Amino acid sequence: MTYLSETGGRPRPGAGFALWSWFFMRISGLILIFLVLFHLFWMHLYIGLDNITFETIVNRWTGPLGAFWRMYDLIMLVFAFTHGMNGVRWVIEDYVRQPGWRLALISTLVVVYVVVLLAGIYIIFAFPVVELE
Repeated sequence: MTYLSETGGRPRPGAGFALWSWFFMRISGLILIFLVLFHLFWMHLYIGLDNITFETIVNRWTGPLGAFWRMYDLIMLVFAFTHGMNGVRWVIEDYVRQPGWRLALISTLVVVYVVVLLAGIYIIFAFPVVELE
């Protein structure tokens, strides 16, 4: 039996969905580093934690750069959530040995992924453009 510690970790997949999933994790991780660092800089240092309110988000999404910020938040949501759910799928495939349980867990994961991602997209794009007093 070959253990992960003997091979130096998870081997690189050969082809198909597993290979594209493997590439996605590396590329999305790299992109997320820059997206999250800019988000942290902008929200926590430039705006300041004490100044982040509902009004701040409304002004950000409805102001002159509203379309940019909505797309930025959408891209960060899609990359981060897909990256995380793909990692959970890998854990399920690594540790759940029974095919029935594996299918049930991955199917549940896909349903949760679709519902939460659609809810996030809906919130970003259906956010009402209102004037605050």
